This record gives sequence, structure tokens and C-alpha cells, in this order.
Amino acid sequence: MVTKRLLATAATLLLTAGGAAAGTSELTCKEAVGKKIFFDQRLSVNKNQACAACHAPEVGWTGPDQEINKHGAVYEGSVMGQFGNRKPPSSAYATTSPFFRLVNVSDAAFAGGNFWDGRATGAKLGNPAADQAQGPFLNPKEQALPDAACVVYRVCNSDYGMLFQQVWPGACDIDWPTTIDFESACSNPSQGPFSLDAMTRAKVDVAYNDVAYSIAAYEDSKEVNAFSSKYDAHLNGKADLSDKEKWGLRLFNGKGKCANCHISTVEQKCAGGNDCVSSRCPDPVDRDRISCGKGYPLFTDYTFDNLGVPKNPENPFYGQPEGGPNWIDPGLKGFLSTRMDFAMYADKNFGKHKVPTLRNVDKRPYPMFVKDYGHNGYFKSLKEIVHFYNTRDKFPTCNPGDPGEKMTCWPAPEVSDNVNKTELGNLGLSDMEEDAIVAFMKTLSDGYRQYNQDSQ
Repeated sequence: MVTKRLLATAATLLLTAGGAAAGTSELTCKEAVGKKIFFDQRLSVNKNQACAACHAPEVGWTGPDQEINKHGAVYEGSVMGQFGNRKPPSSAYATTSPFFRLVNVSDAAFAGGNFWDGRATGAKLGNPAADQAQGPFLNPKEQALPDAACVVYRVCNSDYGMLFQQVWPGACDIDWPTTIDFESACSNPSQGPFSLDAMTRAKVDVAYNDVAYSIAAYEDSKEVNAFSSKYDAHLNGKADLSDKEKWGLRLFNGKGKCANCHISTVEQKCAGGNDCVSSRCPDPVDRDRISCGKGYPLFTDYTFDNLGVPKNPENPFYGQPEGGPNWIDPGLKGFLSTRMDFAMYADKNFGKHKVPTLRNVDKRPYPMFVKDYGHNGYFKSLKEIVHFYNTRDKFPTCNPGDPGEKMTCWPAPEVSDNVNKTELGNLGLSDMEEDAIVAFMKTLSDGYRQYNQDSQ
């Protein structure tokens, strides 16, 4: 685990930053530089894709292109024609996720980490969100840079490079070898990894970690984890839920069994299973780094589940050489299989994906904007996915594209092993009860106007 360096005194200063989310917010220097990095398209091989390309604030920090959401749900990388295999999860509230860990040996149950399969465990940087932040830059299916040195080089030579050095003193004190044309080499995804001497590589590694810590700091800021939804306002006595929303909440917590995994109370656990202390996780590396619930429910238990979601036939990964039309998403099994300490639990986690937070689940720029749901974006509305939870086992199986699909029948699960049969499938909800649950979930979008006005 990397030992974190102390921040310069300047890093505690507050900067007023234009809000990428609703309104403006005050950011610390570390959060502000993290925001700059998050929105910097230059940090991709073709200088055309930032983190925000797949995690945009106006849609709840997930995919902002409704044409993609309507179909394959997977976003193209910096290199034309390169696609990953899953839809972008929300980056908001990702910092609340605890370290990846085995929580129940007999059930082979895991919790925590980031990414749909939890592979950003927190073991490398002491922070799952920071671990995750390093992944896309070097992923050939995403930002596709050939070496971490490219990220550091471009950050240090950016218009915010001085701020980065202010926050992380010495991070850019690197003697870049003259034998490498970094502008050219970093624009070719097949050029890396670079041949650097041991000292330069060590400095690059430390600075690359600082980049990740900066992104995680921004993702943990009030601008991203705003806790400013109508439901938050309701909990603070600043807004009333409608009768339909209240009914939906009761169903969410009861008959609908939603709260079994999307926890609606504030008794959350933090990294390593510790209780929240002063609204923060008592993490041994940095007690002030990772948010807990800040007194509000997070609507996830961070576990992994196979819901029996059908394949998304429009997933572009089926057309990739690494995929193919018969590719099956292994979910958590894929990651566990790479770990000697966890491989014995892999089969029991075939097809399982991380339970996402429901915060911002309906956040969209306008009412008719299409969002997608599920790890592969098979569902195109909240109504669809609630209807699936309610009727998956009640309705007959049909083929994709058959008449009645998503209304009176469902295609077979992508992975039929380990499907959760106890908490969904035949809930006995009426059509109106489904609608009420949807109405409640719509109260979880940050930026509730009346709450923002009353809070000023």
C-alpha cells in the first residue's frame, strides 16, 4: 500500500469552482485539480475523451449519450471502434464503497470495491475510488494511453499543472528522457510501456498515484456527492413527498424488497466493516478521505448479485475480437478467477455484478432523455427494470425481439447460475405499485431546486 504524502498547506485552501453539477460549489485545491483531470480530454490517446465522457453530471455521472443508451449502452473509447463490455456505472457516491472483501465464507459473498466486478479493491492505493481512477487511462478500450507516464506528462504540462504541483509538491520534478518524444509516443496506443530508468519510473508511479488520489478527492466532493435530492430534503424536513412517493417508499422498503440490497436507512458500514464515525470512514490510511453516508442513506449494500438480466443483443462487445457473439459476461467470477486467494469462490459468483447506488438513478437533462439500467444496459427505463424485478419468474421465457418482450415475457438470463430467486422474480406488485416505486426512486436525484434554495 502506498504511503500518502502530506498535502501542502495550500491544499487546504478553498477554491470557488464553477459547478459541473447544479450551481457552484467550493472545492479544496486537491478536489479542484481532480476536477480538472476528470474533465480533461487530453488524457486520452487521441485527446478526445475525458472521464466525463462516460460519467457526466447532467445524467447522474453516467453515460450522457441517449443514442448509445437506447442501444448497446457501451461507450466507444478514444480509439475509434474500440468498445468495452459493460455500461458505465455512476461515479457519484463511488467513494462511499468500502474495500473489496469476503463477507460470508459459506455463501462466497463479497462486498465493496469499484467497477461492476469490484476489481478496484482499494488494496493498491488504500482507496477503491483511487484504484478505479487509474484503470480507464491505460485501458485500450477506454482512454487507451500507452503508459502511465503519458498521464503524468500531460497533467504536468497542462494549464492546471502548477495547481497539481501545489497540491502534490515534487510530483512534476521528473527528468523526462530526451530519447522519447512524449507528444508522439503518447498519441500511439501501441507504443507502450516505455523504457524508463528506475528512478524516473518510480517518480512517474508516485505522480500517477497522485493523479488518482486527486480524482478520488473530486469524486468525494460535495459537487459530486451532493446529497441534495428531494428525498434528502424530505429527511431534513425541507420537502414533503407526494402521496404516491410515500406509497412507493413503503413498497420499496416492504413488498418490493428493494431495500434488501438498496439500503434505505443510514446504518451503513464503512471500509473493513467499521461504523461511520463523524460521517467519515475510520480508514487507517486517511481518516478524512472516503465519505460514508454523511447521515443519509446510500441505497446500496455494495454486495454482488445475479439478477438474471438477459443479454443486451446490441452490446458492441459482441463485435470485438475479444468478445464475439457467444461471449458471456462472467461478472465477479472473472475477477475472482485472477486471484489465488479468491479463485475457490469464483463459480459461486458467476454472473454476479455489484449492487449500484440508486442515488441519481433518474437524473437526466430532460424528461424524455433515455437512460439505461443493468450492467449491460438492457433496460431502458426505471419502469422496465421494476417490471422485470416483479415479473421475471412469473412470465414465460421468450427470444429477444419477440412480441411482448419486456411486457409479458422475458428472454433467458445471460447467466442462469446463481440467480437471485428470493428477493425478486415474482413480487406480486400491481402496475400501480410498480409506478409508485418508480415515483419514489425519482426523488433520489441530486439538485432538487427547493432544497438548494432553502439550504442557502
